[in-house]
Amino acid sequence: MKERFPWREFLGKTAAIALPVALQNLLMTTGSMIDTMMIAGLGAMSVGAVGLCAQFSSLMFSGYWGFVGGGMLFFGQYWGAKDEEGIHRSYGMTLVCMMTVAIVFCLMGTLFPGVVLAMYTDKAAISEIGIRYLRIAALSYPLSVLGMAAAALLRSTERVRIPLYGGMAQVVVNCFLNYCLIGGRLGFPRMGVEGAALATVCSAVVNVLLIFVLARATGYTYLTAVRRHFRWTKTFAASYFRKCGPILANEVLIGVGNMVINMVLGRQSENAIAATAVFRTLEGLIIGFFAGFSNAASVLVGKEVGAGRLETAYERARRLVYLCMGTIGVIALCLVLVHRPVLQAMGLAGESLEICRGMLMIYAAASVIRMGNWTQNDTYRSAGDAVYGTVLEIVFMYIMVLPLVTWTGLGLHAPFLAIFACCFADEPVRFILMQIHLYRGTWIKPVTAEGQAALADFRRSHRLQAGKKADK
Repeated sequence: MKERFPWREFLGKTAAIALPVALQNLLMTTGSMIDTMMIAGLGAMSVGAVGLCAQFSSLMFSGYWGFVGGGMLFFGQYWGAKDEEGIHRSYGMTLVCMMTVAIVFCLMGTLFPGVVLAMYTDKAAISEIGIRYLRIAALSYPLSVLGMAAAALLRSTERVRIPLYGGMAQVVVNCFLNYCLIGGRLGFPRMGVEGAALATVCSAVVNVLLIFVLARATGYTYLTAVRRHFRWTKTFAASYFRKCGPILANEVLIGVGNMVINMVLGRQSENAIAATAVFRTLEGLIIGFFAGFSNAASVLVGKEVGAGRLETAYERARRLVYLCMGTIGVIALCLVLVHRPVLQAMGLAGESLEICRGMLMIYAAASVIRMGNWTQNDTYRSAGDAVYGTVLEIVFMYIMVLPLVTWTGLGLHAPFLAIFACCFADEPVRFILMQIHLYRGTWIKPVTAEGQAALADFRRSHRLQAGKKADK
């Protein structure tokens, strides 16, 4: 008889990891919403300009997130196997790769902001405002990436509260300085969008400092034992880049694809650009909750794979996907119900408000399947399979999504919401293929000795189960 799944224990462990991460992301999104509300006082073009700069930040995110995903694969499995040296080595490698990306984007944003903005819009007035913002805000990129790397390690080793506290402090400082610097209050100079950019830099400093202070105060040595971070071997480096390579390719190619999409959206009307900027902020609410489940998948599945408890990892993975989709559905519905006062508070009115309303309706339907796909892909990665979800996402982006978006946006000059809906055309097809892969269980590919020793029995068991189902 198959053992009954321990739902209470599973939900408790999922909540312990997912809720602090979701809360941190909720705070960050709330801070972004407050930013937008404050910037809205400067006009819709300022909102659109800062939103376009955020798309450049998203491109950087795509450049380094492959290393975060690969790093968490190693962090989680080494944590399950209690391999301290493995954790130190993989963190050092991840940090170096991520910081390289951050420095490149920092230099681009500070030295060539005009070139960057020209990629995203052909509106000169919006570009001019964006240049003033980006030249300062780009200085925060290395700090943000350092904080992201530290948070990924802390969450993978089940220390989720430290990055939460850092994120809370970051939001408070950012909102306070925005209040002071954008409008020139409490004796501070009136700096407009430059003030918002400076607030972003200062709050990133606070986040990093607090994370490292709290880590040291609690005796958490993985972040501060710098000498142990660089004890790499050729074998380890080869294994690391072999696992990270597909994830990195996925994120970079998807990032380039999203940049093309944003270039198309940035060449629509000014009302559409402002609506898109506000929508991206609200989208952070959905992605914030998804990030909680993503981290839960990386820890709860990766840890079990690393420890050799493969059947437990498989059963947890299946349930995490549907739990994530159900939660996202509820959050999306709540967002739709309260959208109008929120959009008005963020400076939208008239046509721009109606466009953003339509975007939220489309996204509410698409996000459930979209986050289900993302959760499955992150689950596969944490278990060692960085290829399957990567190939699907890249292939469908380039053969379906990009052609549809560019054709409707630049060729047909279709209504903006029709162009936007094409961004999600591939999600249902990918979901079916991802589900088939999930139930096969072939995505479990351990990197630890304990996991590899248990792999043969796990696969033999699943072949027998598949045979019994076929006989029936």
